[in-house]
Amino acid sequence: MISLRGRAVATCLEAPLSRTTWMLTTPERATGAREGNALLLANGASPLPGYDLYVGTDEELWGSIGNYIALPRQLQYLTAGDVLTTSVDGTRLRVLWRHRARQNSILLTERCNHMCLMCSQPPKPNNDDWLIDQAFELIRLLPPWTSTEIGFTGGEPTLYGERLFALLRLCRNLVPQAPVHTLSNGRFFSNDEFAAGYAAVDNPNMMIGIPIYGSEPTLHDFVVQSKGAFDDTVSGILNLVARGQRVEIRVVVHKQTAPHLVEIAEFISRNLPFVEQVVFMGLEMIGFARANIDDIWIDPVDYKEILYEAVTLLDRKGIRTLVYNHQLCVIDRRLWPFAVRSISDWKNEYHPECLKCSVLHDCGGFFFSASHRFSDHIRAITPRQDDSQPALLTLTH
Repeated sequence: MISLRGRAVATCLEAPLSRTTWMLTTPERATGAREGNALLLANGASPLPGYDLYVGTDEELWGSIGNYIALPRQLQYLTAGDVLTTSVDGTRLRVLWRHRARQNSILLTERCNHMCLMCSQPPKPNNDDWLIDQAFELIRLLPPWTSTEIGFTGGEPTLYGERLFALLRLCRNLVPQAPVHTLSNGRFFSNDEFAAGYAAVDNPNMMIGIPIYGSEPTLHDFVVQSKGAFDDTVSGILNLVARGQRVEIRVVVHKQTAPHLVEIAEFISRNLPFVEQVVFMGLEMIGFARANIDDIWIDPVDYKEILYEAVTLLDRKGIRTLVYNHQLCVIDRRLWPFAVRSISDWKNEYHPECLKCSVLHDCGGFFFSASHRFSDHIRAITPRQDDSQPALLTLTH
């Protein structure tokens, strides 16, 4: 697991910071100070003049240069190209972007119009527009050749309406090579004008992930705790695909949805066969999932066969199908070619048993929150001469 937050070991500021989002550069890569660039000083590097902020690992530089923040040990992995956010007093630090990561998730809001039983980011009603403001700042700092995936999450990002579209247009204009993936419950796209506004962004590298939790309204609406959600979501998907947009369907597998995976797969194959891909996802045991653990938790081994049937049904129909957030030892070995190492490295951990496993480096492992509940069937896989191990997929969109 990689830490994304910390408190500065030492700070020396001439005044409260006027901006709080910074692209890190180093003396050897510096091409002249520009707004939003902070100079990262490590391994005895000498400071260059002209920067509004200096960030480093040496506490002894405190007071010897202008605005200076000494990084805590857990954030000293930062390199040029990463983006750091700070509090105005420089004491609280958060990593917003890691250029070496295969995907960066950017939280746009904690507000939502659903109350999903297993939500890992429980909704909060407070105005948090500063999050999307920060996202605009981030995109403006990224170099135009950026190809790391940008993942916009919530809450429900579509609550911003036109502001979300403006952010997506900025991505298209400033980082045209970067894949852009947005998570949404899809309901607002049932409005023709809203769907048209999204499509007008006109970015072929853009995809939207929308969940479906049932083959009919009752189950889906119960899982998301909102009446009418199923009809709006399906209508929204149809509106988006009709406008040539790439749509991913996500199915979080838990006690309520697991018995119905084949029915959900059949519904998708008959009614939505033109989506980009379908993803079956394991639980992240935080937020509402932890609070509702008795109603949500099911051991993946208990739905092993039904997951295999659902995945193969969609695959036979020619629909790209993936399995996220599952350990290899608890799914049918025939599903290994569909399994993806999908858990972000900053919240990825492994069980001690995994250290003996022959496919450790192919397995997605666990969310750090798995300490609250994980399968009773975690077992190290040992190689056998007659076993050929299918290659796993990497996370791509």
